[in-house]
Amino acid sequence: MQQEIRCMNRIQTSRFGWAMGYLLSLHVAALVIGALFRLALFLLTSYELPEAARNISLIATAFVKGVWFDNVIACYLLALPLIVFWIASLFNYSARWLYRAVALWFSLLYGLVFVISAANIPYFEYFFKIINSSIFNWFGYVGTTAGMIFSEASYRLPILLGTIAVCGWAFFAFRLGGYFARRSASAPTSIGWGRRLVILFVGALMAGLCLLGIRGRMGYNPIKVSQAYFCEDPFLNQVGVSPMFNLLTSTLDDRRKENKQLTLLPDEEALATAQQLLGRTGIDGISPLARRVEQETAATRKNVVMIFMESMSAHLMQSYGQERSLTPYLDSLYGQSLTFDRIYSAGIHTNHGLYSTLYSFPTIMKRNAMKGSVIPRYSGLPTTLQEAGYRNLFFMTHESQYDNMNAFFRTNGFDEIYAEENYPKEKIANHFGVADDYLYEYALPILSERATSGDPFFAVLLSISNHPPYVIPPYFRPRSERIEDQIVEYADWSIARFMEAAAQEPWFEDTIFVLVGDHGKLVGTPECEMPQSYNHVPLMIYGTGIAATHHTEFGGQIDIAPTLLHLLGIDYTQNNFGINLLEEQRPAIFYTADNLIAARDDERLYIYSPETTQEFCYLTDGATVQRAEFDASFEPLKRYCFAMLQSTEWMVRNQLTLDHPAQTN
Repeated sequence: MQQEIRCMNRIQTSRFGWAMGYLLSLHVAALVIGALFRLALFLLTSYELPEAARNISLIATAFVKGVWFDNVIACYLLALPLIVFWIASLFNYSARWLYRAVALWFSLLYGLVFVISAANIPYFEYFFKIINSSIFNWFGYVGTTAGMIFSEASYRLPILLGTIAVCGWAFFAFRLGGYFARRSASAPTSIGWGRRLVILFVGALMAGLCLLGIRGRMGYNPIKVSQAYFCEDPFLNQVGVSPMFNLLTSTLDDRRKENKQLTLLPDEEALATAQQLLGRTGIDGISPLARRVEQETAATRKNVVMIFMESMSAHLMQSYGQERSLTPYLDSLYGQSLTFDRIYSAGIHTNHGLYSTLYSFPTIMKRNAMKGSVIPRYSGLPTTLQEAGYRNLFFMTHESQYDNMNAFFRTNGFDEIYAEENYPKEKIANHFGVADDYLYEYALPILSERATSGDPFFAVLLSISNHPPYVIPPYFRPRSERIEDQIVEYADWSIARFMEAAAQEPWFEDTIFVLVGDHGKLVGTPECEMPQSYNHVPLMIYGTGIAATHHTEFGGQIDIAPTLLHLLGIDYTQNNFGINLLEEQRPAIFYTADNLIAARDDERLYIYSPETTQEFCYLTDGATVQRAEFDASFEPLKRYCFAMLQSTEWMVRNQLTLDHPAQTN
């Protein structure tokens, strides 16, 4: 025993011992910083734990799982320096430059980890999700993204925390490296073969432990995100996930062949089920879901103005249950419009809302269908109206290249695009372009001019103000104290000004106005893994001759185009997934949120993660949800969303997105 103790003491005072001491010190320090970022997320996020989750044991479990996931990333970063120091120690080699190189390695890579951890705080606050590969959709717009990040006041604290962590860590790594380098230099300059064998054994043991740390567990499969889910609270289940781990794994999952194409069901089964659920038999040469729609009334040739309200959750309006009066104009318009109380956005990003509303194709999770150097072609509302003689215009606040909008919309039915490039520089409010009220002010005279041509127009106006960074013009006086509420008031006021000004124009009486949220935002306490306020959006159709009636059936953004074309009396060939909400009815509605898909009806909510194959089931009365176990009663919802999304995948993959037979070159 004494001989073993002397042997270990020699190792501890050898160059190998000092090298391992340096690596382990950095490893532990990194885990502590990761825990502090997790604590910051826990404290800075506005989510309030329900009584059942205010349990020290549950909270501690979430943080312990967080250390577990952080250790996976830490072991990845530790592996190379560990092997380098191990090999150098076998030759009893040590040098200051070696410690400096390792310090630089850790400074750069952990600096990235800490930046991601800091960015995760505002990302989670906005999306109620740990940061994932969807952020790469923003990388093509560096200036806009940077402007959004550095202009929003609520992001400053996470930026400060990230800056302190990165700079402090680099200082610590180099200073600590200098200390251990000096101690290593004072170690014996020669070692015997016996000690080399001990170093070989101990180094192999540590390498094995590092490999185990990378795998995260002893089982057949390495650790997955599903290991973090341990209780019924959706917030605590996510607190334990390492932001860097989630970003890396979601990126790698995107690159896997089976994940590049959604595989929920066999294609044939999905298409047969979708045909049955939608009552379609298909049209040869187009697709199995195509049909010819003949309207019973003559075409009205009315103009159409569609306003996409940025982040406008239905939960922000009193008409849908909000206690405060944040949207007085929209609430007044609700009582004068054809409204649909249970409409769900296809996804949780603007590109999802535009794509699904205009072309009636569901969003496939976090995929941006509009991006790519080869522009896909779709038939939908813009192309149908264009063929009917409409002039189609799209107005956005930001640059036209954002999300590839200019190329995609010009390819798919729009004649004119107006964007930041068209507006006076002094009107640019932030990196997302002009404020809402100026967008509407700019669009109004253009619409009036187009109305004089004698042909009807279809105009889409995409607002932005209700999205960070929030900019409230000095001439608007909000009533609320919180900036998040003030911006909703401003967005409502801007629409009111536009509608009041439009009412003075000759074309107003011959125009149908469609107001819909592009997606929602977090309102109140998240009740499940996919908070309903993110996807539940208002839909109001207003115009002369349109009766003010309220519909409570389930519907989605994909149903807006068929419903509107029915009101316009336009015959067309439909080749998408929408239904006419005035004459057809869905048994349920399905939607997505980045890495999750869902379907719900009056009594049940089913959520599924294709990445982890986890299922989350809830019973609901519309206002509340209660966790439940999966049983046969959830099977129809699962079958519904699986069939619809898998059929979407098949049609997009096979380029069957037009309303006429595909042309072959």
